[in-house]
Amino acid sequence: MENGTPKKPCCDAVRDFFTSAKFLIYLGHALSTWGDRMWNFAVAVFLVELYGNSLLLTAVYGLVVAGSVLLLGAIIGDWVDKNPRLKVAQTSLLVQNCSVILCGILLMVVFQFKEQLTILYSGWLLTTCYIMVITIANIANLASTAMSITIQRDWVVVVAGDDRSSLADMNATVRIIDQLTNILAPMLVGQIMSFGSHFMGCGFIAGWNLCSMCLEYFLLWKVYQKTPALAIKAGQKDTGDQELKQLSIQKELENTEGPAEGSQLMNESAVKSAKEQNPGCCYQMSEPLRTFRDGWVAYYNQSIFFAGMSLAFLYMTVLGFDCITTGYAYTQGLNGSILSLLMGASAVSGICGTVAFTWVRKKCGLIRTGFIAGMAQLSCLTLCVVSVFAPGSPFDLSVSPFQSMVSHLLGDNAPLPEGPTDASMVTTDVQGLLNISTMHSEEVPHIESYLSVSLLFAGVIAARVGLWSFDLTVTQLIQENVAEAERGVINGVQNSMNYLLDLLHFVMVILAPNQEAFGLLVIISVSFVAMGHMMYFRFAFKSLRSRLFLCCSPEQKTDDPPSLAV
Repeated sequence: MENGTPKKPCCDAVRDFFTSAKFLIYLGHALSTWGDRMWNFAVAVFLVELYGNSLLLTAVYGLVVAGSVLLLGAIIGDWVDKNPRLKVAQTSLLVQNCSVILCGILLMVVFQFKEQLTILYSGWLLTTCYIMVITIANIANLASTAMSITIQRDWVVVVAGDDRSSLADMNATVRIIDQLTNILAPMLVGQIMSFGSHFMGCGFIAGWNLCSMCLEYFLLWKVYQKTPALAIKAGQKDTGDQELKQLSIQKELENTEGPAEGSQLMNESAVKSAKEQNPGCCYQMSEPLRTFRDGWVAYYNQSIFFAGMSLAFLYMTVLGFDCITTGYAYTQGLNGSILSLLMGASAVSGICGTVAFTWVRKKCGLIRTGFIAGMAQLSCLTLCVVSVFAPGSPFDLSVSPFQSMVSHLLGDNAPLPEGPTDASMVTTDVQGLLNISTMHSEEVPHIESYLSVSLLFAGVIAARVGLWSFDLTVTQLIQENVAEAERGVINGVQNSMNYLLDLLHFVMVILAPNQEAFGLLVIISVSFVAMGHMMYFRFAFKSLRSRLFLCCSPEQKTDDPPSLAV
């Protein structure tokens, strides 16, 4: 007995947790992200395999995906805002999984009959299949973006209610699920493709998405039933308020004006509303453009604008475990076994960052947590800057990044770069940097000192703690400070900003693809991270100053301002 209230048995508490809306969201998110990570890993491998071990299709796919989210992010978010939550979640789920299933089946057909498709219609049928695969996969990614916005940025907020600590715990748990699935899911599908075939890999992913879709659909319905607040949406309430307002205006006109004047004003109002309800063809065609413009304007006018921009600037970096950093690591003598261990250490560091976020937020507040996380990330990244000038670094700006490209384009008559011409010694084109994982162990260059690359990866791994804490901070700031009716469009624009800076970092690599220039890319990356945190520091200083002013004001009685969570 506690305060006269009987304490729940342990088994009842466990049963309540496993049947709660929180756990069902975790389970559904785990299934969804597992399928996403398997597909994102496999589709890049499939496209490379289909096009003769070339990165062309993979590059085209990446460009199409990034460009689509960049252009359609605000429109997708606006669609999320204007429709009921359950309809948005179910539609996004069905479109995403059906697209992956269809794409998997199409890839199975291409792998099985590739030789016949190459002959038919001079290869145009195979090219059409490539276009269809990239198009359908892009549709799946757009649906996944809508699903991420509606579940992680909206449903989680509603399920957590007014409890900010509960919201922080849910965000951290969702991010831990992301970290684990990002490592484990590619390992599973990679083993299937290694010991089986690409055909079996396609079939497994298609079957997984079919089963997962049914279970996720059921979980969404159960969460919706257990959380009545999900049925109420700000946009729908605003529509009802507008209708009531129109009715009250009509009644006021009838009471205050004469019969003739009142009827004339009502007729004018009816004509105006009819025009709004039946817009012209040009107006309807330009609606996506207006939505795009309004979304970006709304994002700029948000109080958390600089916090969102700071997060986007962190995407302008080569200091992550992507194909670029992995390719550079191979040029520095690290083999696949060592890189897999480093990736595992990076995942552990990211999980530590999510756990640290919840603890620091309780001790210091949300805004100060972002400040601490930013300082921690920048401090760790100084190791990466030091690695550029440490022994073993290939940093040399006197080597032109375009010499081997010109040589390759012009043929044997083109002047060759000075120094070693062995491909294992100098990697000066983008494809070689990204695809260098196919090099044999004897082709890996001899490195005099591993100090530079060791400092580089030590800084990258250690910085993940601050990175993921900062990411969770900005995510929760957006969740708490953006109006419910604008959550979708603001998060859609935030995704577009993230993709824009991510695209710019690939452009940066294209302009300086050789390993001698990688040190310059590291310095530019750290500079962008520093600029991003400077934006956040500006936001934090302004927010904390306004909070201090509100606390000192005799009219302000509450300790926590309603607009900003500190």
